[in-house]
Amino acid sequence: MIRFAFLFCLIPACLIAQPVSPMSKASTSPQLITRPKLVVGVVVDQMRYDYWYRYYNKYTDGGFKRLLREGFTCRDHHYHYALTVTAAGHASVYTGSQPAMHGIVGNEWYDQRSGRRVYCVEDSTVKAVGTTNAGAGSMSPKNLMVSTITDQLRIATNYQSKTIGIALKDRGAILPAGHTANGAYWFDSKTGNWITSSFYRTELPQWVSAYNSKKRPAELMKSGWQTLLPIEQYTESTADDQRYEYKLPGAQKSVFPYDLAGQSGDVFGIIASTPHGNTITKEIALEALTHENLGKGEATDFLAISFSTPDYVGHAFGPNSVEEEDIYLRLDRDLADLLTALDGWVGKGNYLFFLTADHGVMDVVDLWKDHHLPAGRLNIGAINTAIKAALTTAFGDGDYIRTSDNYQFYLNHDVLRAKKITVQDVCQVMRDVTRNTDGVANVVNLHELGTASLNDYQLTLYKNGTHAKRSGDIQLVIEPGWMAGSIAASHGGPYAYDTHIPLLFYGWGVKPGETFARTSVADTAPTLAALLKILEPNGSVGKVIGTLIK
Repeated sequence: MIRFAFLFCLIPACLIAQPVSPMSKASTSPQLITRPKLVVGVVVDQMRYDYWYRYYNKYTDGGFKRLLREGFTCRDHHYHYALTVTAAGHASVYTGSQPAMHGIVGNEWYDQRSGRRVYCVEDSTVKAVGTTNAGAGSMSPKNLMVSTITDQLRIATNYQSKTIGIALKDRGAILPAGHTANGAYWFDSKTGNWITSSFYRTELPQWVSAYNSKKRPAELMKSGWQTLLPIEQYTESTADDQRYEYKLPGAQKSVFPYDLAGQSGDVFGIIASTPHGNTITKEIALEALTHENLGKGEATDFLAISFSTPDYVGHAFGPNSVEEEDIYLRLDRDLADLLTALDGWVGKGNYLFFLTADHGVMDVVDLWKDHHLPAGRLNIGAINTAIKAALTTAFGDGDYIRTSDNYQFYLNHDVLRAKKITVQDVCQVMRDVTRNTDGVANVVNLHELGTASLNDYQLTLYKNGTHAKRSGDIQLVIEPGWMAGSIAASHGGPYAYDTHIPLLFYGWGVKPGETFARTSVADTAPTLAALLKILEPNGSVGKVIGTLIK
């Protein structure tokens, strides 16, 4: 026993006497977590996936081509829910979540408790800052029910990181910037100013006021809108004069060149439907970059930019128009300017950049029909009239439907309870009356999706997009190629032209390449979280796209 005790006592001494190997020395030296100086997220509103390549031969080397050459592209990247609209898209990109969880089911929805429609970023408790147009500024992210990747970065760095959101559309600036943002700025088309709300600050920063004082929108409108290249070179587009294209205010025809004239009460609204909308977005984003010293501190900063103009142009003229091609050729140059500025400000390789979209867009119905493709326009007015008449016949007089939006019907539950009618009863009547209606594929009870007669793919999309408190009760499922309204083109459905969008990562921590594996919009935020070595947003349902990480 004494012998064993003696040997036991010698063991620590022997260990202490051992020399430390070079590897051991290296392993004990402190290692610091590395992150990029700056993250720049770009959402291009209504950028369909194929726009990477449709105009590729006309892009410059410094914009889209640079990103495709040096970045990592997800070639089969789709939305994971059915109702593909702007607010839901921006929220899903930055939360890694889905409308069923983050609550942004559309640009607006009907609130059953208050009995009124709710705009996605409205907030009556805050005031406009930077404008006398009160309605334009009473906005905040309070309706977003989960955290964003920008929030998580602020939390992870003990709020030392700075996050700023920029977009013409308020929702395109506010939702990406998150709940904890240092600022979000959007465009007031009535005054031509960039504004914010008291949610963020009580007065505009000096740099925003200084930019507003330059009156750039008025200056750019004077120059009109001409094509960047000779119009005969726009061979990727249909002829300029098409019967279905929207006429800009003051224009006699939908053809180049355009003189730009404002409208009473919306003097500068027209600028959003021209390349100048992208230009002023780029300019104010660069002002934020330098005056907020983004990327110059100890912690990683985040600049979230959304280019709203392609959405306005796509709706008005359609994806095959000369106007759309011109928008993307000019956006390519704006992106080249942005990347060059980032190179000079924080250094190439010191920033993480990603580009994606909030939804795609369908081709123009009239164009498809001209080429014998299946497409059509729904007469929503006639459908609504037929449904109301059928409900009256089935159940007697009553106000059964409160409103509709995104092809969803919000029912009057007080009336249903009083008459002892179920949602399924109403759904069956609606299904019967629309059974032979061209353009309507199905009618679905959103409270009973588990038993819906949908294919598995679409069933998942509608489940992911349905929020118990904010979505409607009954969904019209529209056939592919169909839309309601008289605008040239639209989006908001579960089909590839709406769901298939770009996703590209570039710069810090990213290896060049591409993948054809199916990826989801929900994967964007957790991939950013992995690159930044932080916790993903609390509503995240996506996965990390590990193949793009160095």
